[in-house]
Amino acid sequence: MLFQSQSSAYRFHMEGSMEDFESHRIIRADRLNGLELSEIVRISEKAAYLRKQGKDVVALSTGEPDFPTPDFVIDAAMVAARSGATRYTPTAGTIELRSAVAAEHGRQPGEVVISSGAKQVLSNAIFATVNPGDEVVIPAPFWTSYADMVRIAGGVPVIVKCGVEQGFKLRPEQLQSTLTERSKWLLLNSPSNPTGAIYSAKEFSGLAEVLRGHPAIGVISDEIYAHLSYKQFTSFLAAAPDLADRTLIVSGVSKAWAMTGWRIGWGVGPTNLIKAIIDVQGQSTSGTCSISQAAALAALEGDRTLLTKRCDIYCKRRDHVVAKLNAIPGITCTVPDGAFYVFPTCPFDDGEFCAQLLEDVGVAVVPGRAFGMPGHFRLSFAYSDANLDAGISRMARFFEGYQK
Repeated sequence: MLFQSQSSAYRFHMEGSMEDFESHRIIRADRLNGLELSEIVRISEKAAYLRKQGKDVVALSTGEPDFPTPDFVIDAAMVAARSGATRYTPTAGTIELRSAVAAEHGRQPGEVVISSGAKQVLSNAIFATVNPGDEVVIPAPFWTSYADMVRIAGGVPVIVKCGVEQGFKLRPEQLQSTLTERSKWLLLNSPSNPTGAIYSAKEFSGLAEVLRGHPAIGVISDEIYAHLSYKQFTSFLAAAPDLADRTLIVSGVSKAWAMTGWRIGWGVGPTNLIKAIIDVQGQSTSGTCSISQAAALAALEGDRTLLTKRCDIYCKRRDHVVAKLNAIPGITCTVPDGAFYVFPTCPFDDGEFCAQLLEDVGVAVVPGRAFGMPGHFRLSFAYSDANLDAGISRMARFFEGYQK
């Protein structure tokens, strides 16, 4: 039988082996060799499974705000739905939302594409520009999907280790020594997932100076956490405006406005690149959800006092979590400058430690290996104080026993 039912396919995906998969005659494309669900997703799904089995699980693994979407955003979406804004939208996004995003970044609507999340912008951009063998420089730690996106496109992710001793940030000399004639992109993320590191204007300027000597290399700057900064945030282009013709800024409403499920992100860049991204999007999802775009427009045009208040709450959680983690013997946790993650050291095998932590005491965190940096783990503080305290207290007890 060539195809199975949805339930059967799901069972094979979750439980079956590759032999099971191939025996049912669905041939997995070679480009997917070595790819699987990200470890973040697998851990989150395992935590959900354990909960369904009745286990008390504290999940501190996902990057999703615990705050609700603002009421005025939901109201705008309801008005749009009831007024008939329920049809296909232009592939590039509605002109109203593109104009609002353009204003946000000091650009023109023709330099903006709206997609189903910042993740789709990244994927589309890489697929639209990376040829087999092209190299994409990715500083580690990095968000788990970056490298696999490059691999699916036939490119080569070039991982550059940037440890805690350098603030988890790429240095100009590292970039210079990494670039080759096959280099296509430098992929930056500030504020960072998983570390919360933020590049200063001076640090961006140092990287830009290297790139000026390599005019064929572009920059993708993932700035989805820009509004979750606890120190001065600088966009890459603010530090290097002369590189605008080869820079793609990626952002969206998911994190700051607590709109993960609305699936709205955008890319801002030169028109030729935006056109290529639109061409890819036109053959995959086409235009983004009309209701979600109306909601995102309301978010951008609405009162942003709420963002400041929520950022202050995250900052207090950050300080609390860092203090509690540093009180655990054997753990060292630096203070992140943005986003809502900490990335402490782990003196054990981080994969085994995180797996056992979930099994034994029901706490879900993500091992550093998922981000290209073993010896650490990522904990999200986008959770209530009660959950954070419960999770870290269990971790402290488990950590003490795990060392013995």
